[in-house]
Amino acid sequence: MQRPRPWVIVPGIWNSDPDHWQSRWQDELSAAGPDAGGVVRIAPTSWSGPDPDDWSAAISRAVASVDEPPLLVAHSLGVLAVAAWLGQPGHAPVAGAFLVAPPDPLAQGFPAAAAGFTGPAARSVVPTRLVVSDDDPYCTVDRALVFADALGADVVRVGALGHVNVASGIGAWPAGRALVEDFERTL
Repeated sequence: MQRPRPWVIVPGIWNSDPDHWQSRWQDELSAAGPDAGGVVRIAPTSWSGPDPDDWSAAISRAVASVDEPPLLVAHSLGVLAVAAWLGQPGHAPVAGAFLVAPPDPLAQGFPAAAAGFTGPAARSVVPTRLVVSDDDPYCTVDRALVFADALGADVVRVGALGHVNVASGIGAWPAGRALVEDFERTL
């Protein structure tokens, strides 16, 4: 059996709190030890006033800290950060990108503090899966599908899960864990 690849967790604005599925997955993988593939979380200096260049550098540092091309696992603003990072020439190799609940920078509810972030503009050069909720308050399904088309991403619609976060009441989101593990098997 092949050892799982490492994951790089890319949360959204303000980071993911301990009850968020990303944090819970990170805790589970960390507790499982190196045989689980390993997990690293980005560490930008601008969590509450996110700067796209800072987040891009944080993704680069996290990817460089693992010993093989990782799977990027992003949520919310992290999706936009990963999409921008993947569009930059010369970035370190990654195995794929699992992107959940992108926010729409043109939507009224988009945080003013994140105004420097934009929607995906370049096709991803790695396998990419975009997970979309049918009732996300930060991005309509139609806009998410436009993002997926720009990225060349496969789309998985998960029904009405809001922003796929703690407020959605999904806990550790075992269905999402199954989705990411299924995606990882295709890489």
